[in-house]
Amino acid sequence: MDLILQPWPWYVGGLFIAATLILLLFMGKTFGFSSNLRTMCSMLGAGKTCDFFCFNWKAQTWNLLFLVGTIAGGFIAYHFLSVEPAVVPLGENTVQKLNKLGIESAGQAYIPTELFGSEAFGSLKTIGLLLLAGFFVGFGSRYAGGCTSGHAISGLSNLQLPSLIAVIGFFIGGLIMVHVLFPLIF
Repeated sequence: MDLILQPWPWYVGGLFIAATLILLLFMGKTFGFSSNLRTMCSMLGAGKTCDFFCFNWKAQTWNLLFLVGTIAGGFIAYHFLSVEPAVVPLGENTVQKLNKLGIESAGQAYIPTELFGSEAFGSLKTIGLLLLAGFFVGFGSRYAGGCTSGHAISGLSNLQLPSLIAVIGFFIGGLIMVHVLFPLIF
């Protein structure tokens, strides 16, 4: 049990991801989580009003099971296989910069409680930012033809040029957000 409860090296996760992608390659399938939203909308009858949702959603039920397994696995790992609350190790310079931006929980919590804790929902600014960010993520994943997991993991492993372009765009957008927009917002 000690082996399961301890953090694993990055390369163990990499081997699991590689094995999964090799299996998907042999089965002729690719995965991404944002495609599950299209599948769920199609299951609920959205194909009657929009041609985009008119496809054989039953062929994508395996991807829905992958999504459910990921959520269940994360829940089990956090609630039953964690010895103590997980904290992402951050460099002292990063912690100081985040503290200057008003994020005091940097280096002490897994996610910034100022943004994602229950007290964050008391601020209209934070609620507005989260809704706007959710819109941009949804719009961006649809516009790019997939999400970060679909392009960066599945698309790049299949050597797809559109996925390379999308991942480069994700990184540029992330850098602009962190270094330009984030300091302006906070």
